[in-house]
Amino acid sequence: MKWAWKIASFAEIQIFVHATFVVIPALVLLETLAGGASLGVALSAVFFVLAVFGCVLLHELGHALMAARYGIGTRRITLLPIGGLAQLERMPEKPRQELAVALAGPVVNVVIAASLFLGMKLAGGFQNVESLSVISSSWTVKLMVANIVLVLFNLLPAFPMDGGRVVRALLAMRMPHRRATRIAASLGQTIAIFLGVVGFFTNWFLMLVAFFVYFAARAELFHVESNPTSSELQSETIVGDSVRTVSTRVTQSPIYSNPKNSVGL
Repeated sequence: MKWAWKIASFAEIQIFVHATFVVIPALVLLETLAGGASLGVALSAVFFVLAVFGCVLLHELGHALMAARYGIGTRRITLLPIGGLAQLERMPEKPRQELAVALAGPVVNVVIAASLFLGMKLAGGFQNVESLSVISSSWTVKLMVANIVLVLFNLLPAFPMDGGRVVRALLAMRMPHRRATRIAASLGQTIAIFLGVVGFFTNWFLMLVAFFVYFAARAELFHVESNPTSSELQSETIVGDSVRTVSTRVTQSPIYSNPKNSVGL
């Protein structure tokens, strides 16, 4: 991906930040200062945003490490203003493997939120759910809530987001992969249109996410239609009186996208 800077590597996975990423902390800083807050408060808001994106990075590493269990490498992880992208060498062809890879990211956020909750309970810093407030609560509470929101938003059945990939994996257990992709992509595009309409009246950032989801779903559907999986190509093709087996190695779409990981920014 162009205009991306390498910032680290982990388990042979290269981690990049896209140039446009700086827009988010810059906007947070300017908007906080414009609201009359002190520089210290504004910087705290920026650090919080970076902490949330740190959780997004861990989310993407969850996908990558689960994929590695099935022998699928990850070329790079790129942080964008709308979230994170884990570029896998290929997508799992077996539905159960895709299900595991899709759920691995949200599970990471569940673990983070649960760890923060338990830490606050043990430290006596959390009393009850009614006391939660994203505005007035502590930094730790806000980060816990942010991870909960990441989980919920990630699991929206909007293909190719995590929830949409879960839907496709479950459908693919009962029908051909391409048909499952058509259904999941149609559902994803419908949800993207809904999010876009809601975003038009509430939040421009939601419109950006909706735009990305809609066209990402269309692109992946086109890829799957053009490149059936090797299991689908391992079919007998009858030509006249002869029967031959077609076997072609196909590399699936390398982009494992999670645009909603930038919730609350």
